[in-house]
Amino acid sequence: MSLSHDTHIVNLKVEYRNNPIGIDSENPRFSWNMLSNERGQHQTAYQILIATRRELLSPETVDVWNSGRMISDKSVAIKYGGKTLSPSTRYYWKTIIWDQNNVPIHSTSDNYFETGLRSNDGITGWDGAKWISMDNRKRNSTGAPMFRKVTKLSGTVKTATLYISSLGAFKVNINGKSLGVMDQEGNLAHELLTPGWSNYDTTINYMTYDVSSYIKNDSHVAIGAIIGNGWFNSRISSGSQYYSEEGNDLALFAKLLITFHDDSTQVIVTDTSSGWKSTDTGPFRENDIYDGETYDATKEIKNWDMESFDDSNWNPVKEHHFIKLFPNVKVTSYNGIPARIMDELDQHPQNITLFNGIINKEKSENRKGEIKVIENRKITDISELPLPINSGETAIYDLGQNMVGVPRIIVKGKAGTQIKLRFGEMLNDDSEGADGPKGSVYYANLRTAKQTCHYTLKGNENGEVYQCSMTFFGFRYVEITVLTKDSTIEVLELRGKVASSLTKQSGRIETSNKDINKLFNNIIWGHRGNYFWIPTDCPQRDERLGWTGDTQLFANTALYNGECNLFLENFMDMLVDSQGTYGFDHASFTSTAPGYKCSNFNSFAFEGKGPKGQSGWADAGVILPWTVWQMTGDTTIIEENYDSMVKYMNWIYSLTGEKYKGPGSIGDWLGFQGTGNQLMSDAYYAYDALLMSSMAKAINKEEDVKKFKALFQDIKDAFIERYICQDHSGNILVKSSIIEDENDIFEDGISVYRSIKEDNTQSTLLWCLKLGLYKDGHQRQQLIDLLANNIKNTSKFKASHPDSTRTQYAENTLSTGFLGVNIIAPVLTDFGLSELAYGLLLQDGMPSWLYSVKNGATTIWERWNSYSIENGFGDVGMNSFNHYAYGAIAEWMYKYMAGISNDPNDPGFKHIILRPTIDEQKRITKVKGTYESAYGTITSNWELENDTFTYQVMIPANTTATICIPAISESDIYVDDKIKPVKYTNGTAEYEVVSGSYKFKSKIPKFEEFSLKTTRSI
Repeated sequence: MSLSHDTHIVNLKVEYRNNPIGIDSENPRFSWNMLSNERGQHQTAYQILIATRRELLSPETVDVWNSGRMISDKSVAIKYGGKTLSPSTRYYWKTIIWDQNNVPIHSTSDNYFETGLRSNDGITGWDGAKWISMDNRKRNSTGAPMFRKVTKLSGTVKTATLYISSLGAFKVNINGKSLGVMDQEGNLAHELLTPGWSNYDTTINYMTYDVSSYIKNDSHVAIGAIIGNGWFNSRISSGSQYYSEEGNDLALFAKLLITFHDDSTQVIVTDTSSGWKSTDTGPFRENDIYDGETYDATKEIKNWDMESFDDSNWNPVKEHHFIKLFPNVKVTSYNGIPARIMDELDQHPQNITLFNGIINKEKSENRKGEIKVIENRKITDISELPLPINSGETAIYDLGQNMVGVPRIIVKGKAGTQIKLRFGEMLNDDSEGADGPKGSVYYANLRTAKQTCHYTLKGNENGEVYQCSMTFFGFRYVEITVLTKDSTIEVLELRGKVASSLTKQSGRIETSNKDINKLFNNIIWGHRGNYFWIPTDCPQRDERLGWTGDTQLFANTALYNGECNLFLENFMDMLVDSQGTYGFDHASFTSTAPGYKCSNFNSFAFEGKGPKGQSGWADAGVILPWTVWQMTGDTTIIEENYDSMVKYMNWIYSLTGEKYKGPGSIGDWLGFQGTGNQLMSDAYYAYDALLMSSMAKAINKEEDVKKFKALFQDIKDAFIERYICQDHSGNILVKSSIIEDENDIFEDGISVYRSIKEDNTQSTLLWCLKLGLYKDGHQRQQLIDLLANNIKNTSKFKASHPDSTRTQYAENTLSTGFLGVNIIAPVLTDFGLSELAYGLLLQDGMPSWLYSVKNGATTIWERWNSYSIENGFGDVGMNSFNHYAYGAIAEWMYKYMAGISNDPNDPGFKHIILRPTIDEQKRITKVKGTYESAYGTITSNWELENDTFTYQVMIPANTTATICIPAISESDIYVDDKIKPVKYTNGTAEYEVVSGSYKFKSKIPKFEEFSLKTTRSI
């Protein structure tokens, strides 16, 4: 057995970040992991020390906070309890923990955090900084404004911190160097479209950067900034109070705080009197979130960001009027995860096709023909570059992966030559849904989004590099054309630069089935592409909104996939912000956040006809806090948003009172079997009540625990009375076909999938089972049987349900939409139908998860049938090839297939449930699952060989676990240590273990003899 000196403290974080700056929390949260190769090692106490200097970090000399020795095994989200922290101050900290033998262990790494300005009024701490914009700007100018200022330094720089925000998106250069941030691996990374998106009429984020290295040993500092429209004045914000179709003044807001070696300071701020200058004649001629970017390299201004540049011809600046229009706007330190360019994920062309016309129009199925490929110039080996492209020719670069980000191109040609880069997700086939000749890039699903870059070459004889930076795209294919007549360019290189707020992947699944592995990879890429400052629905068309329905159903998967708790906390802030600004009666959570567009289903296909309520979407305001708490063990998100959740619940009650109905909904979006919208709303109302009771208990609000438990029971009773009855044969019937009001017949205006409402739909049965919306065990078993028969969809089932939409689809297929997709496999497994869950996962007929894999997907699609080789493209009105919602099946893959689950009674993986669900039919024989929880890395690997089940696990220090092993009998289990199961029931042996690595082997019955049917707690 190892000694305590083999135990270390690692991964020390403040506010879930390593050595963060810009922390404005009143009580920052501290976390660390215990790393040990000693089985059962755990923390018995901790002590946190915080000081203004490293040398003061001892219990005797610490000058900021000494927590004292706290008897606790907790090491996640320990809240600061000292005196008020000063603004713009670096604090050093360490932790001492005592192990199971009462031996103290000291953290050894150099850990610090730095506060931000500790204010949110945009005045306090900003030293008179003003929001500045370009003065005397020409009306309707589309050029991106550039700002600069040079300041003489009054000493030798020790540290320099930049606090900065903008109305629009900023790019900053300091002394000629582009501003970047150091990632956790110590590499310089660049953010895209900083400072992200917020409800500008109420909240604007500022960013904090350590820029000491940019001005060390310099006598002057030159600050340069370029402001693009960002979300502030792109078409995505049309309809908001701050958007102007004619163009808006964009603004810069900044403070640079410099500390010299003699500890004196110098402050540089944006204002109208100290020499700031501006122009909009630079190379960024146009930019828009939806439409792209126009960049003219001939207009680049050399050395504009250097001290020596002559800016006498630049315009003066003026104070922006925004704060006068919105005097109560908050300017807050950003505490989420920015979208960064991730160089390690660069995507390179898999092949390049060049064509110069259209042929075979008459022979093609859709009379659109096919592209005329220049065969002798088709490139499958990118080492053959450079590629010459002439005017009149089109080059299509296939990056092989649908991704989100921007292109980087190295191109050579004459000065003034203009090229166009356009971005799409798919290539046209010869189906009716194609929008061009076979082989060309498909653009119809972009709707009005142009997704285009125009670039004018400056004529560098060695080639010139262009990387878009004022927009972003969702794409796999890049189409390049030369717009200047009789011109030729050479493309020396093209790559896709991936940008995402999913900067660290914390979960991984690998199986013996290559299609499932591809599905999981597609889920990661869909997640990566749509977590871009906010959780968007899609990254390519004229939408890209923070739809809350997508967010709530994917949140658990997101928290397995990556370190997303800060990202989701930040989104929750936006949701609460939107509640007060855009929500019905300033109480309902909204359907999108941030921003005005679609906040209450009042635009796009809905044409103002949507229901007042948005159940399944607005409920994200309740579901997100519960999910984050369950996955992290941190109740902060509940405490900070509890009043807003109560307000929402009270609002629903004010609408329907003792009818105990939900507020309305558009229902199970894009489901293939129509469920009554009001029923879905009522189910989510019940779900909210359950979660509210659970969260109230977590933060010791005992009266609310009782209130929400009672509310759930009332909703349940009303639901059963309203929807559950018996048919003429005495069988249970869940009346999901009921249409109660005009909201219940509301359709998406595009598809016909939900035009017929049916009884006993999959989504209805799933929610009844998940929430216990039935009278007794007899009804429960009937519901289970109904669900199984619906999914199996045999010829006998079809014959007895001739009017059901299920007759159109194959056996063992799902028919849920957005509001059923994340619960179908978990509910099936919870109620003893794990083989049916595996059958759905492994099905590649339509609709199924593998259907898209079979049809070439590299991300998750919006619709089950977004495209098929047989039938071509789905409904063009709403057909994204990079959504993430249906990727919520990964939650089941982690929690059930790999068996890595949190304990609802001890959230945050402090106590871990390891209960792998094996595929009894051995279609999947091997699963490897890894999850980096808040307490450390959990590993769960299992393999089936004949009738032998082998299971290896790793449980991190300072945690415990319950491990469940399938076996014919207790005597048929081998364990690599002398541990005994605490019980054996129904073919499962249950072990209670401490941290460490374990290996189990057991004998399991053959499939036809398999009787293991477990029912999990819900």
